[in-house]
Amino acid sequence: MDAKNAILQGKTALGIEFGSTRIKSVLVDYDGSVLAIGIYDWENQLINDIWTYDLEDAKKGLQSCYASLCDDIKKRYGLAAPQTIGAIGISAMMHGYIPFSTHQLAPFQTWRNTNTSAAAEKLTDLLNFNIPLRWSSAHLYQRILDGEEHVKEITSVFTLAAYVHFLLTGEKVIGIGDASGMFPIDSNTLDYDAEMADKFDKLISEAGYSLKIREVFPKVLTAGQNAGFLTEEGAKLLDPSGSLKPGIPFCPPEGDAGTGMTATNSVAPRTGNLSAGTSTFAMIVLEHGLKKLHREIDMVTTPSGFPCAMSHANNGTTDLNAWIEIFRQFCDLMGIKAETGELFGKLYTHALSGDADCGGLLPYGYYSGENVTFINEGRPVFARTPSSRFNLANFMRSNLYTSLCAVKLGMDILLKEEGVKLDVMTGHGGLFKTPLVMQKILAAAVNSPVTVMSTAGEGGAWGIALLAAYTADGKKSGRLEDYLNERVFKNLKGEAVYPDPEDVKGFEIFTGRYVKGLEIEKAAINSMDW
Repeated sequence: MDAKNAILQGKTALGIEFGSTRIKSVLVDYDGSVLAIGIYDWENQLINDIWTYDLEDAKKGLQSCYASLCDDIKKRYGLAAPQTIGAIGISAMMHGYIPFSTHQLAPFQTWRNTNTSAAAEKLTDLLNFNIPLRWSSAHLYQRILDGEEHVKEITSVFTLAAYVHFLLTGEKVIGIGDASGMFPIDSNTLDYDAEMADKFDKLISEAGYSLKIREVFPKVLTAGQNAGFLTEEGAKLLDPSGSLKPGIPFCPPEGDAGTGMTATNSVAPRTGNLSAGTSTFAMIVLEHGLKKLHREIDMVTTPSGFPCAMSHANNGTTDLNAWIEIFRQFCDLMGIKAETGELFGKLYTHALSGDADCGGLLPYGYYSGENVTFINEGRPVFARTPSSRFNLANFMRSNLYTSLCAVKLGMDILLKEEGVKLDVMTGHGGLFKTPLVMQKILAAAVNSPVTVMSTAGEGGAWGIALLAAYTADGKKSGRLEDYLNERVFKNLKGEAVYPDPEDVKGFEIFTGRYVKGLEIEKAAINSMDW
């Protein structure tokens, strides 16, 4: 079926992902071909020392992003806004904390907040399972430790994806991958770990609270399950024009980790992917559990429930983007016309001509705390010695390296200490749009082949669209991995880039300096208090 008829007949799937700087919608046919795209830009805010988004802006962004998609449909095909869609999926940044009763009880705390140290430590010890600072359960328990009054009123705790899904369907459910960033999952029962949940409930009961985690957290669903239908209220919210009709089925709402796995066909054991954006995370689907607990590693799941190890860094490309903006301003000052995309491409490519170890340059793009390195605040820092080889190529290369270095520390634990097997790593996200550059650098970081497909720039919005397509039509192919292999990725080929031994050696030298130089970052935090 051609694209125009697929849209007219509603044989399509819509994915909408709330990223850290952009809300993006992607409409696909049932084989995953992109038919139209919509975009809305937004930014988090630091208010009273809390990284947050206004949920009213989330609603505005949802509408604007969908309207942008409809404009793209009209531009490409001359069609009016769709009246129906085969299935819809919502995805968003994982983790965080949105408490509700009949209304929002406290500000949305995003994954970026690291104000949960005491709770994360206590829960990790109690459950003998790593509970990262950004997990929803850590946020909830920290609010209890802090004696915040709103906790007594809580009837629901959402992630951002689960919250938007609730607005559109009225269903308090969540995809298992997103749920695994709220509380530990039992991959055998495909639900929150019952024994750990009982321990958590007992802990908060002793503190005088009657909350039950399996009651206030959304119900867990897996890929392919129906997660509700678009309500009349939801249809009006998504499309105030009234064109879109209620009754459209939804797939389970997922986190950006799960959509990243789907978008890179990394949902089977020994596959991995790295998503590079404002935050950066690498994931490997495991054949078996890890030998021991590591505070640097998150244990999460694929959208189908397979166990997956994640190395997650709060700080990714934010500082890198800030430096690109400086170069853009310089071009404006000199009267040089340079598009932002061209600047990215030329500067990234030039980085490959730099020294493999970046010439002794050492940046930290810490806008916030970094869980992998156990630092709870951030200060962007650029350091060098008088003998460092300070030139443009090394400057850019060092900033590209540092955007991956915290994630590399976690990956080193998995690949070197735990002996986890990785056949191929797939990269996706905007950082991979410049051909070959980040492929070569990531291959050096993990010492494994790295593939980037033509769809790399579509990212998680395409991934959640694929999960919606699987719910609507793909289940007849069997498991999620069968649907992806047989229908979506059958004709999508990505060329693998193999690690250069000199680059591997150089990245190891840079990593050693990065670890040693963390004392510089700590000193900056202590002294830069303005």
